[in-house]
Amino acid sequence: MKTFLSLIALGACLSFGAAQAQPAAPMTAPSAAPQSSAPAQFQNAPDRAPTAQQNKMTACNKDAAGKKGDERKAFMKECLSASAPRMTQQEKMKTCNVGASDKKLKGDDRKTYMKSCLSTPAV
Repeated sequence: MKTFLSLIALGACLSFGAAQAQPAAPMTAPSAAPQSSAPAQFQNAPDRAPTAQQNKMTACNKDAAGKKGDERKAFMKECLSASAPRMTQQEKMKTCNVGASDKKLKGDDRKTYMKSCLSTPAV
């Protein structure tokens, strides 16, 4: 008897869930949206700009257009691993000081700004 009632309760739950489900939207032909030069995996939402890594990947792909196989693989590895020389701590400190001075920050506001500025990775 308990098994029978359990099966009825399960059936009722499933039928209520099916009644709540909405039908899938009909498939339509793709619209003629503007195409980006970036590959599909690097296309961001319209309100976000591509990251530096995404820009680098796009540039490397463009430069590797005529290469194939191992030659392309080696080129991409070198292109993506190459980076601009990083700022020294002293250069970073100068840049952050200029930014804090431009904003006319003093006291705790300046400390907070400097901490944030110095902890941000600079390229």
